[in-house]
Amino acid sequence: MSTQLTVNGTPHRVDLPDDVPLLWVLRDEIGLTGTKFGCGVAACGACTVQIDGEAVRSCQVSLSDVWGDVTTIEGLGTPDSMAAIQQAWVAHQVAQCGYCQSGQIMQAAALLAETPDPTDAEIDDAMQGNLCRCGTYPRIRAAIHTAAAKMKET
Repeated sequence: MSTQLTVNGTPHRVDLPDDVPLLWVLRDEIGLTGTKFGCGVAACGACTVQIDGEAVRSCQVSLSDVWGDVTTIEGLGTPDSMAAIQQAWVAHQVAQCGYCQSGQIMQAAALLAETPDPTDAEIDDAMQGNLCRCGTYPRIRAAIHTAAAKMKET
C-alpha cells in the first residue's frame, strides 16, 4: 500500500504494509539512520522521534498510525546551525558511546518545546523512558538547563 508522510519537512511516498513500524520506514526506506533501534518494545527510547512535536517511540508506531509530520534527529537543526539542545549536548560532552543520544535529544527537544524552563523534577520525569547505559544523566540534565537558558535569549 502506498502511504504519504512528511519527514523533516520533505514529503515521502512509501510502498510498504501499513503495519511496518515507523522506525524501519525511516531507516530502511527513507535512509535516515540517526534514529536507532534499541529494544523494539518502547522501553529504552533510542528510537524516539517527534510526530507533530510529540516525542514517540518509532518502534511502536505503525506506518498507518502516523498522524502528522515526523521530525528525526536529522531534521532538528540545519547543516549550518545545530539546534540549541544539540549545541548544549556538545558543550556538556553528554555522549559517551552515543547510541542513545539521538533519542535523548529528541525527547529533550519535545520537553523544551512544551516546558521552556523545566525543573530538575520535570526533566527527570520527561526523560525517564530514555535509557543511557553509560549513565550520563547528570550531563543530560545540565545540557537541558543550558539549552533552556539559550532558548530564552533568542
